[in-house]
Amino acid sequence: MNSTDFAFRPETVVPAGAVDKASVSHEEAIYRASLTEEEKVIERKLRVRIDSLIMPLVVLVYLLNYIDRNNYAAAKLQGLTEELHLTDTQYQTGLSILFVAYILMQVPSNLLLNYMGRPSFYLGFFVCAWGLVSALTSQVKSYGGIVACRFLLGLVEAPFFAGVLFYLSKWYTKNELAFRMSIFYSGSLLSGAFGNLIAAGILSGLKGKRGMSAWQWLYIIEGSVTVCVGLVIICILPDFPETWKLLTPEMRRVAERRLAIEAAEADVDEQGGMSQLKGLKLAMTDIKTYVLALGYMCITGAAGFQNFFPTLVKTLGYNDTISLLLVAPPYIFMVFYSLTHSWLSDKMEVRFWFFVYPIVITIVGFVIFMTVGSFGPRYFSMFLMVFVFAQNGTLYSWIANAIPRPPAKRAAAYAFINSIGNSASIWTPYTYIATEAPYYRTALGVCIGLQTLGGLCGLFMYLNLRMLNKRQERLENEDHQLTDKELRRLQVTADFEGIDLASARQLQKGFRYIL
Repeated sequence: MNSTDFAFRPETVVPAGAVDKASVSHEEAIYRASLTEEEKVIERKLRVRIDSLIMPLVVLVYLLNYIDRNNYAAAKLQGLTEELHLTDTQYQTGLSILFVAYILMQVPSNLLLNYMGRPSFYLGFFVCAWGLVSALTSQVKSYGGIVACRFLLGLVEAPFFAGVLFYLSKWYTKNELAFRMSIFYSGSLLSGAFGNLIAAGILSGLKGKRGMSAWQWLYIIEGSVTVCVGLVIICILPDFPETWKLLTPEMRRVAERRLAIEAAEADVDEQGGMSQLKGLKLAMTDIKTYVLALGYMCITGAAGFQNFFPTLVKTLGYNDTISLLLVAPPYIFMVFYSLTHSWLSDKMEVRFWFFVYPIVITIVGFVIFMTVGSFGPRYFSMFLMVFVFAQNGTLYSWIANAIPRPPAKRAAAYAFINSIGNSASIWTPYTYIATEAPYYRTALGVCIGLQTLGGLCGLFMYLNLRMLNKRQERLENEDHQLTDKELRRLQVTADFEGIDLASARQLQKGFRYIL
């Protein structure tokens, strides 16, 4: 490419005082488009440091997040519905009302997180808040009280999940994200196992102590632990690479450069602080945002059985304590399986097939549970149903690659996708009709339909991203004339890297969406 390709455009005039930046050669731009061997050594050390602190913290908090959210299902087996005199419809309303508040807070929360730039304080504060709400839920005496507490819990839990997805995308590259997202999501799977084991222990050991029921102790203990962990998050969770004091200057530079190189542009908002409303507009005008949101809604709806898992397991014919214990093995199995699943997805750089194949397995599981009455096949079907959770890590990392930059757009997209996805949790509880026990054919039929629709969303994403990759190939053609919008985006990258526009265009070469 000749520098004259840009010369006729007024946007490409090098401003006074920027001669040194503009003098960088195209060869230097290509050199800068990959880390040096020395930087790769630093990158490995950086990755170990990030993995050893950030991942354990977010997994622990997500474990507590799901325990605090889903102890409602365990509390049902421990006398909650009887003591509060809840009908089946009232119990389901208490379950779904959480997600109404959860959805309302998603987008404004993530935009505020991106604007504040202090994930440690922001996320830690809300972890403490939901722990406090959870603990106080132990004192409710009526249907109105449990609905109010569940609504408040949804409000204060909302900032965490989408916020962490955005947060991790500021630390990891696309080839690292699926596995890390799966590690992160393992927190929810572990909560399905250990949350019910804890509930079983409380049921057998604390029932009636100090005049309180087992379900009350469940809320008090788990909520108190969450508050303590929230305080730890505020104190030790690093915010972003450029502000983490435990990183050397070299590590900070590598942390920033490797994300900029991967996306072929700087991971910064325009002029250092894109309007959050503009980021929202960018996300809302990208069709991928809606397709990914619909796909996530299908996964969440199909996974709605987790809110009734203790109840489903109880249809196998055992008492409350044994039923809670039987919930654990399917979740523990899926923790290890999903990690392998996502590691292979990263290794092979494939998303579509890893998103689709679990759909077939889960549908088989739903059909078995709906049609067979004996213990063995029904319990085995639960190991197949939990394959829906293997899709989550794949989808989360697909979002990061499909909507890579700028941060304000990515933050809004994560929040919108998560809010739409969780909207399925508002209405799916009502499909689990008590009179249809033990087969729950309506609910599991809906799960089959949602998984089928989710597969179509995955197919659309594959075809759409393949089309965009072909467009990227055309943009790499040096004879292709850039639009004003493309030039403005290049200018942001050029300023960040300290190079001219022609050199910044070289950084575009090689970027592809993962299919």
